[in-house]
Amino acid sequence: MNATFQIARAKTQVEQSTMRALVFRGPNQIALEQVSIPRPGPGEAVIRVTLTTICGTDLHVLKGEYPVKPGLVIGHEPVGVIHELGGGVTGYTIGERVLVGAITPCGQCNYCLSGEWSQCGGPIGGWKFGNTINGAQAEYLLVPNAQANLAKIADDLSDEQVVLLADIASTGISAAESGEVKIGDVVAIFAQGPIGLCATAGTKLKGASFIIAVESDPVRCAMAKRMGADLVLDHTKTDVVAEIRRLTDGVGVDVAIEALGTQSTFENALRVLRAGGTLSSLGVYSGKLSVPLEPFAAGLGDHKIVTTLCPGGKERMRRLMELVRHGRLDLRPLLTHFFPLDRITDAYEIFGQRSGGVIKVGIRP
Repeated sequence: MNATFQIARAKTQVEQSTMRALVFRGPNQIALEQVSIPRPGPGEAVIRVTLTTICGTDLHVLKGEYPVKPGLVIGHEPVGVIHELGGGVTGYTIGERVLVGAITPCGQCNYCLSGEWSQCGGPIGGWKFGNTINGAQAEYLLVPNAQANLAKIADDLSDEQVVLLADIASTGISAAESGEVKIGDVVAIFAQGPIGLCATAGTKLKGASFIIAVESDPVRCAMAKRMGADLVLDHTKTDVVAEIRRLTDGVGVDVAIEALGTQSTFENALRVLRAGGTLSSLGVYSGKLSVPLEPFAAGLGDHKIVTTLCPGGKERMRRLMELVRHGRLDLRPLLTHFFPLDRITDAYEIFGQRSGGVIKVGIRP
């Protein structure tokens, strides 16, 4: 065997054992690097990622506002094809298309057995991808507790139809669920980014009679109406608290959803809430958060403040896919931009700066 052939074969073997992945190295430091393709252990699976996205939480990670360890592959919204299965994983075959939720519960701990899937193992424990283990902005992804987290995708559904179910749809819709939106409720949703838009869609699905969205970006205002908002208020042009109070005859809304994660949006959501109403909080807060006493009625107004982390697990993904299959939910309009993995840093810049009318970006490894 000549030396040239040996070198070529060695190079091929290395290429077959490594993949491209977006690696976090520190605040505002990310880069596409060559890393080892993961191998599954017992109960695990490896999928070849065919479509993923960038989440607003990834921006918090990038900026150092949410701490993760340097060297971690980030991202948590994967659609892919089963590449390899570990021991004990049954009912699946190599090559099947699957959707994996951003939250990957074990299904066995006290939290999971109590129905608190997102808190698997402890606070925020269900969120592993790009938080405590390598994530989905890569060519391959190791899926823990695969039996509980691989949701098969029907042949009549495309990757684009289901990818946003992994996180933002599950999270946004859960705001309406956690807020216990009832048929006939009036709901105000503060911020119409990707999560807020999905909260709007979820509120409509839950049967709200009147949905008020708060947003200033013209593209997102138009999309809010497409997702089900009856009225969109621009907070840069209108005193939204006063206007929502006027629209509700001074009573306030039944449910207010905060979908940005800032002090001002949290306060405004509380200020438009009726006595006995619920504030459903989705935002990731990166600074001190305080509760103003007057709209909180000094703690005597029978208000509820609930927080929500994206529900996960394959049954949650299956149910969301059924909404898509039967025409109840179409999130493809939110995918405004697509990039190959080679250009993922460009995608971060566009998404982070909200330029070019971007709402959500799709990344194709």
